Amino acid sequence: MQWFGKAVGGIIGFVAAGPFGSVLGVLLGHQLDETNGGLFRRRAGKDSPQQISQLFFEVAFEVMGQVAKVDGRVSEDEVRVARGIMRGMQLSPDQVRGAIDHFTLGKAHDYPLAERLERLEQQIGDRAELARAFVQIQLQSAVGAGPVGPEKRQLLWRVASALGVSRAEVAQIEALVRAHEQRNGQRSEAEAIEEAYRVLGLSAGASNDEIKKSYRRLMNQHHPDKLVARGLPESMVGVAEQKTFEVRAAYEKLRALRGFK
Repeated sequence: MQWFGKAVGGIIGFVAAGPFGSVLGVLLGHQLDETNGGLFRRRAGKDSPQQISQLFFEVAFEVMGQVAKVDGRVSEDEVRVARGIMRGMQLSPDQVRGAIDHFTLGKAHDYPLAERLERLEQQIGDRAELARAFVQIQLQSAVGAGPVGPEKRQLLWRVASALGVSRAEVAQIEALVRAHEQRNGQRSEAEAIEEAYRVLGLSAGASNDEIKKSYRRLMNQHHPDKLVARGLPESMVGVAEQKTFEVRAAYEKLRALRGFK
């Protein structure tokens, strides 16, 4: 059972920074296994840390399967992304088979999505950061596989809502995910500017003061040290660092465009 803490750390690290991030995630996730539940003890209630970690892992792959299947068929790109996440987690062959089993379970027409999300929400408790990380994992998987159609988007909103993540938060998380994805690809200057406004949650008509205010608010909200002080598991620091990186990059893009200090 002890591998689950490392697995959850691997999921989050992979989302934050690809395969290299997963190594950090696995190492930090090791703390969950070795400290008798230090990362979750404060809100675990009657559930053991191993049960919480296991449920997070299982539901993450089940929901990936549900999202992949919701539009009628699972594409090769969706399978590729799911397997890429498994590789990033450095799972053993037996563990990969387990992840595939949960992905397959999630594809079933009668998969009890509401019940599984309710159980996960109960275990997460008031750790909003963990709920947002779960949504980010699902968005990373969906966006990485190609265009997100209306069926997938509705399902992603449903998942987020069940975990207490608002549509506004989903939009901002998606903007961060897309900025991270596109940083390694090609995009025009106009697309980069448009993305920068989305990351800051603003429109092109925003004033310079509004840009500065949004930047300060988001940096304060996602600052890794402050989140850890509020109880963010250390295995999730990579997610917070990715967010602050994208927020800072968006701000610098707009600051250079407009020429303000």
